[in-house]
Amino acid sequence: MRAPKFWNARELSGRALATALSPFGVLYGLSVRIKQRGARPFRPKARVICVGNLTAGGSGKTPLAIALGQILAGHGRRVVFLTRGYGGRNAGPLKIEVDTHTAGEVGDEPLLLASVATTVVARDRAKGAALADELNAEIIVMDDGFQNFSIEKDLSLVVVDAETGFGNGRLIPAGPLRENPSTGLARADAVVFMNGEADIPEFDGETLRARIELAGCPSLQGKKLFAFAGIGRPEKFFGSLREMGASVVGRHSFPDHHNFSADDIERLKTRADALNAFLVTTEKDFVRLDAEAREGVFPVPVRAVLDDAVAWSRLLGRLV
Repeated sequence: MRAPKFWNARELSGRALATALSPFGVLYGLSVRIKQRGARPFRPKARVICVGNLTAGGSGKTPLAIALGQILAGHGRRVVFLTRGYGGRNAGPLKIEVDTHTAGEVGDEPLLLASVATTVVARDRAKGAALADELNAEIIVMDDGFQNFSIEKDLSLVVVDAETGFGNGRLIPAGPLRENPSTGLARADAVVFMNGEADIPEFDGETLRARIELAGCPSLQGKKLFAFAGIGRPEKFFGSLREMGASVVGRHSFPDHHNFSADDIERLKTRADALNAFLVTTEKDFVRLDAEAREGVFPVPVRAVLDDAVAWSRLLGRLV
C-alpha cells in the first residue's frame, strides 16, 4: 500500500491528524492481540520461515524472501513460497502457474515468487501450508504473514526499512504500525535492517543487514529514461535509477498494485516517445501488464543483497 504522507509528517497538521485517528489504532492493535490469543496454529510437515514486518507498505520483504528461497534451494531443499496474493481475485489455496495465471487472478508478487520456485497463494495460510506439504515442500518461505497466527513458524524475521523505520510510531490508521514494536519484536528471531539501520526497541535476537539493488541493467546506464511505478514507494525506484547512472527525464507514480489500463500505458508511451526516452518500470509492475502493453516497456529487476554471509548462514542453519 502507499503510505499516507502524515504517517511520517512532522508538521502540526500531520501530527493532529494522527492524534485524531489514534483511537482507531488502539482498536487495530487490540484486534491483532485477540487473533494471537485465539489462534490454534497449524503445524506443517515442512519447516517454516516467515519474512514479515511491523509496518504497512513496502520494506523489501519480497526480494528478501526470494533471496532466502534461492539460498535454501541451493542447499538442496525443496522450497515453496507461501503468500496471501494481495490484489488477486483467487483466494486459493492455489499453486501458481506462471504461464497461465495473471496478476489480476493471483496478485503481482506471487508471479515474481513463482518465477523462482513453487508458489502457493492462500488467504487462509494454514490451508496454503497444507497444500505446500502436498507439494512435498521441505521449507515454506512465507512472504509476509508475521501477524498471521494460523501457522506455527520455525523462524520469524522482521524487516525494518532504514529510511522510514516505524514512521510516527502509531498504529494503523494513525500510523504505519501493524502492532506495538516491543510486542512484535518479542516474537521475532531476527531483525533485518534494509538499506541501513534504524532505531528499534531493545531486542535480544539476531540483527542482520541487507540492501535492495537494481540488478542486471548496465545497458541503461547513461540512457534517457521515463520511469513509472505503482509500488509502495515509487520515489525509491526512481532514485535507484539515478544512482545507477541513468538520466530519468520523466516519471509517473501510481497507487500500489495499480491495475494499469490500456489508456494508462498509451499515455506513458506517448510521453516517453516525446522525450526520446526508454519507458521503464519495476518487475512487479511489469507482471501486471498484458502482453500487448508490455511491448516497448522495459522491466528493471531488483534483488536483495545479504550482508555478512556468516551471520546469514548461521541463522538459516537452523532450518537446514
